[in-house]
Amino acid sequence: MKIAIICSLVRPEEKLLLEAFARRNTPVEVIDDRSIHFDLHALDTWKPYDVVLERCVSQSRARYILRALSLAGVKTVNRYEVVENCGDKFITSQLLVQHGVPTTRVKLAFTPESALAAIEEIGYPCVLKPVVGSWGRMVTRVNDRDAAEAVLELRDVLGGYEQHIYYIQEYVRKPERDIRAFVVGDQTIAAVYRTSEHWITNTARGGKTSNCPVTPELNQICVAAARAVGGGIVAVDVLEDPARGLLINEVNHTMEFRNSIAPTGVDIPGAIVDYTIGELRH
Repeated sequence: MKIAIICSLVRPEEKLLLEAFARRNTPVEVIDDRSIHFDLHALDTWKPYDVVLERCVSQSRARYILRALSLAGVKTVNRYEVVENCGDKFITSQLLVQHGVPTTRVKLAFTPESALAAIEEIGYPCVLKPVVGSWGRMVTRVNDRDAAEAVLELRDVLGGYEQHIYYIQEYVRKPERDIRAFVVGDQTIAAVYRTSEHWITNTARGGKTSNCPVTPELNQICVAAARAVGGGIVAVDVLEDPARGLLINEVNHTMEFRNSIAPTGVDIPGAIVDYTIGELRH
């Protein structure tokens, strides 16, 4: 059995994963993604690996590495398709709608003029996000037409091509918190509330975590969201709408989890490692 973990840095999450492998007496090779180069005519050199756990910080590196490993016939956690589906917010939203998973209303536009029309159809306030991004960066709440015109003009003048793809999401009046749930395979193993006085509740932006009970309803919607993007190991962001109940906001691959172990009491890295080892049996 030969297992590798590919990462950009050995962060606290990766250290916890390596400790979990060690507790199971399972050797694992650490590969720095900065050292990797692929020869498309010699991908068989990767075949000795039975399974590879991907933990890249860079989404673009993760995509290309997983694509190459898939071509080599190497099992990976997560699969290339999952990273591709989670890495673009519009693709994620489209798959959620396609599979009937309750989610927020979303519009897509390609010019400031069409984006402004879409914003006014959704209504104020609404949320403008980059289609690719994480940690709540460049996520903007647009409260009125003046703000919309200013944000759209700034993105049109200064942004790269991805900033010219306008992902517009309805604003959900959540109770100063959202839910981050962790799905491993077909089970929601843990969840936390992320609470903040700011409307963005990401822990990277100062949100505080506390345990969120995994109810049958929460487990059902999170597992459905995970299956919609291809399964595996994902973190699902859930909004509590006063009228409609639980709505999926986003689904995240290569998730961070160190701040959620203590409040939940769940061995999240252990569950990830067990799932990875279990892939050897399939």
